[in-house]
Amino acid sequence: MKKTAPSILSILVVGLLISFYSCKKDASNPELKPHEGYIEVPGGKVWYKIVGEGRQTPVLVLHGGPGATSYYLRPLEALAQDRPVIFFDQLGCGRSTLKMDTSQMNIPFYVDEVKHVKDALHLKDFFVYGQSWGTILGAEYYFAHPEGIKGIVFASPALSGKLWIRDAQLLLKQLPDSLQQIVRKHEADKTFDAPEYQEALMVYYKKHVARKQPWSEDILNTFKYLGEDVYVHMNGPSEFTFTGTMKDYDATPRLPNIKVPTLFECGEYDEARPETTKYYASLVPNSKFVVIKDAAHMTMQDNPQQDLKVLKDFFNSADKKNL
Repeated sequence: MKKTAPSILSILVVGLLISFYSCKKDASNPELKPHEGYIEVPGGKVWYKIVGEGRQTPVLVLHGGPGATSYYLRPLEALAQDRPVIFFDQLGCGRSTLKMDTSQMNIPFYVDEVKHVKDALHLKDFFVYGQSWGTILGAEYYFAHPEGIKGIVFASPALSGKLWIRDAQLLLKQLPDSLQQIVRKHEADKTFDAPEYQEALMVYYKKHVARKQPWSEDILNTFKYLGEDVYVHMNGPSEFTFTGTMKDYDATPRLPNIKVPTLFECGEYDEARPETTKYYASLVPNSKFVVIKDAAHMTMQDNPQQDLKVLKDFFNSADKKNL
């Protein structure tokens, strides 16, 4: 059979379609060029940084704490090879406005802050990555403002105060008896600044928060610039003393309402225990669950190779589903 050359009209049509969809993709987030700056939000100014300018769907990163800053999440900058990655320090910590009133230290206030950041950057289509407290913030933001969200990552989730307390108590019982007694004594006396209590904290943190030694400068800066007032008010005096305003939080009844691609991940030795993280994942239809080997709560610090691969695979897969 004689082959015929494609007509000029068909070539023009294909070319116009390619041009249209390319322009549409480029225009979806027109402001996302690598830079950093400040965004005015209720209560002060939020520092933000955009890394990368790839053509894939951008990622909005929500750090933990509350008040832990985005320093420790720096390894996630490697995702910028494919897509813009947006970091910001929530109010009360890091490079953002530090002075806050306790009336502002609540979940709805921070959800509204995320909305202001999203609007200021003109985000239309984006992924949400939340880590630790950031998973609460990410879930609540999705429930309030699902528009434009193409997928969610719940990294080392803290989606139930009751389950977090249960897991912390289970992990504390694995510490030497002498350290358990120190913790119980100073928590009963509320002497959280006692040196021996702080030493017990560090033993727990090196087992279940960040195992890779020595700690990186990013982790050290996370503690150095911690928004302690926000952390204590909302969380409590330590990672295993969940006595703040979030202690009764529970997202589990609403997790089945999540309708976008969802990834749950945690570390093998995470304080957000794999068993509990898997349970959360079971509540979200068609979600994915992954354990990062040889890692604790800061999976991106302990095992960045596996963590980044898991995240890249998830985002790339979700991008294809959203075409």
